[in-house]
This record gives sequence, structure tokens and C-alpha cells, in this order.
Amino acid sequence: METLKILAVGDVVRTCGVEYLAGGKLRRLRDILGAQLVIVNGENSSHDNGLSPDSAAALLEAGADVITGGNHTLRRRDIGPFLDDHANVLRPANYPGDAPGCGYTITDCAGRRALVLNLVGTTFMEPLDSPFKVADHILSANAGRYDFAVVDIHAEATSEKLCLARYLDGRAAVVFGTHTHVPTADPQVLPGGTGYITDLGMTGSMNGILGVKTECVLHKFLQRTPVYFASAEGDCAAQGALFTIDPATGRCTGAERMDF
Repeated sequence: METLKILAVGDVVRTCGVEYLAGGKLRRLRDILGAQLVIVNGENSSHDNGLSPDSAAALLEAGADVITGGNHTLRRRDIGPFLDDHANVLRPANYPGDAPGCGYTITDCAGRRALVLNLVGTTFMEPLDSPFKVADHILSANAGRYDFAVVDIHAEATSEKLCLARYLDGRAAVVFGTHTHVPTADPQVLPGGTGYITDLGMTGSMNGILGVKTECVLHKFLQRTPVYFASAEGDCAAQGALFTIDPATGRCTGAERMDF
């Protein structure tokens, strides 16, 4: 085998995003690209907010091998048992240890062992455990059990994402950022062989603001009072990134944005 292809798909927003991937788009793209591992961030994929058992099951059926999460993953109480029963559906690893589910998994990628690690940032977000220290601990504790590592850092600050990537450069094959729903123009391979992009973007309706109806967000900015963030509709699309891995070294040799 010459190379491995890893497709990472940006935050799926509500039913629109789920149905877009479930309509065959994801499986067709996977086949066209020859991707052996597909990772989808699904923390906003429920019809209202967070991750639901139904939306997670639909994303797995659509072609996701691993679902990663973020600060909204545990919003719904019914997701707890689903996380406990599905090792390939993750919540951030730096949540407290008694939180349901797990923050990483080791999965097969064309005969290679891929450790997929999900972390959440702490800058402008909740004061959780340091993603840097948690990454250190998990990579060290699983040494010898995986061939390469892929990290989803779900964070607000671009500096925190890039800093984590440089901290893990040479230890992780891929580090990609999620959370802001806006794709960044910086796919690259760092000096130590880690593929990186600051944010994958999102999967959902492009008609509103980050997947939400424009009038809802305007209300929040103008009125400063609580408002339900209803989903935008129509003009659905998906964003993400494709990473090429050398299976002999476990290092990334290429990173590129994907829009589909």
C-alpha cells in the first residue's frame, strides 16, 4: 500500500447536515478519494442541539468510522448510554473521568491501528483539564498499541489549536480543529510530519449563520435576550479536509481542504 487517506468532515449541524451526508454524499466521496478512515464531528448533529443516538446512528450508517464531539456532545441526557455502548463515538477526553463514554478509540485503518483522540480547548471555553496534558497521557499510556494518531481539537482560539498541533508535531499524524464552523485556508504539513488545519468548517445549510437562521442570530446581537437557534434550511454543503499518510512512517505527506 502506497498511502493512507484520512477524510475529516467538519461539524455536522442539525438534521440538514445529517441528511446531506446520509443521502450518499459521504460514501460516494469516500469511494472517489479512496479514504480508508472517515472521521466526522457530530456534536451539533441532533435536530435541536448536541448529539443524539439517532443522529449518531445516522452518521455511522452514512459512512463515518469515528464520530468526534465537543462542548455540546453531552447536552442531551439520552446520549450517555449510547456513548458507553459505542467505542467509536467520542466525547472530549479532557472531560472528567466519570463522564459517559470515552475520549479516544483505536480503530483499524487498512490494517494499521489508528488512535483517534478527541479534545476540547480551554481558552474562552470551559475550564477543563489541559488538552496538552491529556494528550500526553493518552499517547503515552497507549504506546505500542497504535501505529499513528489523529487528533480533533474542538476549540475557540486558533492559537490554542495550532499550539497543540506544534506540541504534538511528530507524535500525531494529523491534528485538525473543529468548533468555529468556518473553514480555514491553512492546511499544511508541519516540520515533524503532522498534517494540520485550524478548522474543518461545517456540514449543513449555508443560508444562515453557522447553520442557524439569520434572524435568530440577529435577535441575539440586537436584543441581547435568549432566543432558540432554529436551523437554517436549504443550500446544504459539507466541508472538511483530506490527509495523506505514509504507512511506513506514520507521518503525513499531504493536507488539503475539501468542499462537497
